[in-house]
Amino acid sequence: MRMKKLVLFLAALTMIVSLAACSASTQAPKKMSDEAKNKQVAPKKGSGKPDEQSRKIVKAPSDKTLKLSVPKMQRLKDSKIPTGAGTDEALLKANAAIHLTGTGYPWDKTANVYIAGHRLGYSGTGSYLSFYDIDKLQNGDDIYLTDANGEKYTYKVFDVIVVDPTDLHVLNPIKGKNIVSLQACTLPDYSKRIIVRGELKDIKKS
Repeated sequence: MRMKKLVLFLAALTMIVSLAACSASTQAPKKMSDEAKNKQVAPKKGSGKPDEQSRKIVKAPSDKTLKLSVPKMQRLKDSKIPTGAGTDEALLKANAAIHLTGTGYPWDKTANVYIAGHRLGYSGTGSYLSFYDIDKLQNGDDIYLTDANGEKYTYKVFDVIVVDPTDLHVLNPIKGKNIVSLQACTLPDYSKRIIVRGELKDIKKS
């Protein structure tokens, strides 16, 4: 009987520790393991030709670099977001995130503006902990993008999902909508991707 109680106690303790490991921590991990580095990879690119795939809401800027601000994510305030391949680790390392080549832009009438960033990243670089707080986002929260012409696009979160790295349907646009998708890896094992999606609600000069 004593042995049975001990086994039950150890099982309960193991479950509590596992749940704690999956929950958001108030202190960020200090170092990213080699295994984590290998798993924190975005899809290579989207399938569309964003400059041609839809009509424009506003005039497209000649400089396609975006700025990203997310009030619930403390490290993202007017963060520079260049466009590039999800496999371009140098670009991912140097910036808070990247806008994935072959996905839409905020000035497109129909678009999925797909932005990927690191949860942990690399200390001393623009990627460090940039998307660490992504799991704090909930429906109704704001995401802001600003283009080089000074147009500020306000998105409202409508969906938060967790998918496998092979689930590339998350790159697809939604017919008749302009959305932004933020992607990062799940913690603590980096085995899946958390995707936060917001729909465009307002455009104004910043």
